[in-house]
Formats: sequence, structure tokens, C-alpha cells
Amino acid sequence: MEALKQIANIAGQSGLFRILKPSRNGVIVETLDDKKAKTMMGPTARVSVLNDISIYVDTPDQSIPLADVLLAVNDKYGETLTVDPKGSNSELADFMAEVVPDYDRDRVRPADIKKLIVWYGILRQFAPEVFEKPVGESAEPATEAAPAEASDAETEEKA
Repeated sequence: MEALKQIANIAGQSGLFRILKPSRNGVIVETLDDKKAKTMMGPTARVSVLNDISIYVDTPDQSIPLADVLLAVNDKYGETLTVDPKGSNSELADFMAEVVPDYDRDRVRPADIKKLIVWYGILRQFAPEVFEKPVGESAEPATEAAPAEASDAETEEKA
């Protein structure tokens, strides 16, 4: 998900931001909403690029990238996300268990799941390209593999 490298969360600010341009004094960002308000975030602002965020899991790898979680949510729910970010903690835990069955229930807090749900909604509405790009990439290897399988079948028929 190359597009997540340009989208960030800023501590203390609501919503998501598109990174427009780094500068000497910080970074210029644009809100990911209808207003498209541009602002300068100073060097002390805690800017977290979504591509660098991951979710804790109970496997040897210990975490999976947020991009993979967002794709799993997209595969399961598409544009109609049925869970409410203001729902009960058990509803949020059930949602997360459906998307990432092996998520670490001790380290992933309900607030983290709420952020995931809100971010997913923002990305679906204002940055749908985040979900489109991997589809094109996964289609290419499948078309490349098809001729190889055909040539293997031809080899078996000749033998």
C-alpha cells in the first residue's frame, strides 16, 4: 500500500492528514476531509505515517502492518462497515477478532480498535486509492503464472 506512505495521524489532532511537503521547520499537511485545510506541523508534532503503524498479534512475528489489517477489513466489509466505533468494548473485540483472529487481546486496546474503524471510514471516503492499488498488483502475478502452468501441462502431455 504505497498510498499509506503519504497519509498520517498527528497526535492531538482528530482525523487523518495527507503529507504534502516536508520542510525545514516541519511538514506541510492537508486534512483528509472535504475542507482540505492545509497547515504546517512543527518539528515537535508527533506525526505517525500510517505505513509505519502495525497491530500486535499472538504470532512469532508479533505484529502485522496496518495496511494488511485495512485490506482485511476491506475484503470482509467493503464500503459497508457494520461496526460502530462508539460501540461496546465486546463489540469492538468481536469485530477485531473477525478481521484479525490472532490479534493480541492484551496489547490492542479498545481505543486502538476505535481508531482503526474511524481511519478505515476516512480512507474509504477520502482516499479510496489506498484500497485499489494492491488489487492491480495481485492481478499481475496471476497472469504471469498462467502461461507457466500451461507450459507445464503441455510438457506432461508430451511425456
